Amino acid sequence: MQEKKWSLQLGGRELVIETGTLAKQASGAVTARYGDTVVLAAAVMSKEMSKITGYFPLMVDYEERYYAAGKIKGSRFIKREGRPSDDAILSGRAVDRTIRPLFDSRMRNEVQVVVTTLSYDGENDPDLVAMIAASAALTLSDIPWNGPIGAVRVGLQNGNFILNPSSEEREGGALDLLLSGTQEKINMIEASAQEIAEEKMVQALEFGFEALQKIARFIEEIRTQAGKAKRPASLLQGSPEFETDIRKVCAELGLAEALYLRPKQVSETKVSEIKDKITQYAAGKYPEQKNLSELLTIIVDEVSDEAVHKNILEKDSRPDGRGLTEIRPITCAVGILPRTHGTGLFTRGETQALTVTTLGAPGDQMVIDTMETDTKKHYMHFYNFPPYSVGEIKPMRGPGRREIGHGALAEKALLPVLPNKEEFPYTILLVSEVLESNGSSSMASTCGSTLSLMDAGVPIKKPVAGIAMGVIMDKNDAYKVLSDIQGLEDHFGDMDFKVAGTKDGITAAQMDVKIDGLTPEMLKVVIAQAKEGRLFIMDKMAEVIPQPRANLSPYAPRIITLHINPSKIRDVIGTGGKIINQIIDETGVSIDIEDDGSIFITSADETSAQKAVEWINNLTREVKVGELFQARITRIMNFGAFAEVLPNQEGLIHISELAEQRVNNVEDIVHIGDIVPVIVKEIDQQGRINLSHKAALRKMHEGNVS
Repeated sequence: MQEKKWSLQLGGRELVIETGTLAKQASGAVTARYGDTVVLAAAVMSKEMSKITGYFPLMVDYEERYYAAGKIKGSRFIKREGRPSDDAILSGRAVDRTIRPLFDSRMRNEVQVVVTTLSYDGENDPDLVAMIAASAALTLSDIPWNGPIGAVRVGLQNGNFILNPSSEEREGGALDLLLSGTQEKINMIEASAQEIAEEKMVQALEFGFEALQKIARFIEEIRTQAGKAKRPASLLQGSPEFETDIRKVCAELGLAEALYLRPKQVSETKVSEIKDKITQYAAGKYPEQKNLSELLTIIVDEVSDEAVHKNILEKDSRPDGRGLTEIRPITCAVGILPRTHGTGLFTRGETQALTVTTLGAPGDQMVIDTMETDTKKHYMHFYNFPPYSVGEIKPMRGPGRREIGHGALAEKALLPVLPNKEEFPYTILLVSEVLESNGSSSMASTCGSTLSLMDAGVPIKKPVAGIAMGVIMDKNDAYKVLSDIQGLEDHFGDMDFKVAGTKDGITAAQMDVKIDGLTPEMLKVVIAQAKEGRLFIMDKMAEVIPQPRANLSPYAPRIITLHINPSKIRDVIGTGGKIINQIIDETGVSIDIEDDGSIFITSADETSAQKAVEWINNLTREVKVGELFQARITRIMNFGAFAEVLPNQEGLIHISELAEQRVNNVEDIVHIGDIVPVIVKEIDQQGRINLSHKAALRKMHEGNVS
């Protein structure tokens, strides 16, 4: 293939897409460059139908390479990249969520998209470039796909939107919005915000949509010049007669009606019985049909999907009988576990999340060492989704992509309301256990986390609540918006849009679709309806605990903060850590020291903490002129004696300051090891301390000191 290159001006920088140079054996491969960030995307499709059953077998792998940023992995023993970092997993999810809806759901060829960061400039984030590169690779390949898509990032500073802000601009901004879509619609949203108003969020989406359309058109123009002819896909389908017959049986057995039976367990039992009858019928009539079981699952799902769409679009009829904006029953509880630092139990319908807060020392923070950053996190949110929450049995092998993604969403939602480190120096760990799930467990985790933080006495600025919104749309783009979607509506619906925030604005949002996307005008309706639901949920939470408790749990550690002269840090640490380790060993506290001279002493025992405080104060406090000390003589010189007034702080008693009478020999008055009273007479410009023994004796004799 001939090497070709195209460029587009975008956000004041040049986006360059090149093909025909790297990975030429892939079905489609491009490099995308933005600034000095370069990402390689390669896509491959199998020739035959996959043996994987139950879903379209798409694999998206995001590979971050430390060499891209000129770094060597920080681990002492393992230098090769291993398990992807959480950030890499989230970037891979963003690519997956963007491209997956544009494949035919009946396609059964295996497709793998691998995006590898080759160069990172520290300013232009590779996740955005990866989405564009994946779109271009698929578009130019022979893989059937309904793209291309464009992707952009939108920032907000001083009320103005920034297209593709740099890393530095993102850190200081009020909004970090990542969105993607086709030339007609937006199909993926990921956002964190500082309580941005709903109207401003809609404006940001409109601003970003205009830019991503430009990218999608750019890639489409490249396809006309260098794109391959598309191969036919291996679609899982039966003959028209077979599919028509099975659909007829579904109708005769009342599948559509069974979906609307209540309660949920009755509906599930009836639907299961109908599926068994359909399977028996098909096995008897079509014994030679290949992939029979999976074909039946697809047809039953399509019939169910059509029934839900028809009922909601024509009758506003949801499977559980709620109105379109109605929220399921909510119950909340706090303080339900006796020895944890804070707990919140949030139940909405048949979704239940228990979040536990643990407060730790500053040194308990998580060290993040990735290709993009070396930093520490003092706030973390972990999300667990055990199989029993949906009545299933599965091996539990640690968090998957979904769990990491949901935990990150809840973490982003709460970050803007947490106290700053100076005000509240604790490391904060939230763990959400999903105990039941029937839709929107990530937003239940967000609500449970707010309850848990307030129960723990963490002084959050405002409560945060979250809600999951859905859309049901027909082929002509007529649509209905659903508040608080449950599992069945998520499965058969066309969108899952999670919105979290305070009463004053949005703090996090995430949207996935099963269709080609939504227009900004549609999203405006969704976001406005989401606010109503969020405020309703927040009021229910406030009935249980309206604000953070005044005091921390008695089982939480206490932190005392000291501030010392940074030049004194070495006095606290000591040679080889000797001094600080001695303090820790003898008091049992935890001590964390920062470069600016901040010292955090963490202990569950007040007496031990105060002992450590006094010890450090003695090591680091600076003497003042006129202070009286009982000093220890450390050295004898011809011209005087040196005495230690505080640990590691010595001063000189000149021979003329040892006594009122003339002294010919220093050792006539003092010896090494003697403890003698001294007064600080002077501290010169170089910080040297001059002491007087005779002035101290005079002052004591006059009765001014006891």
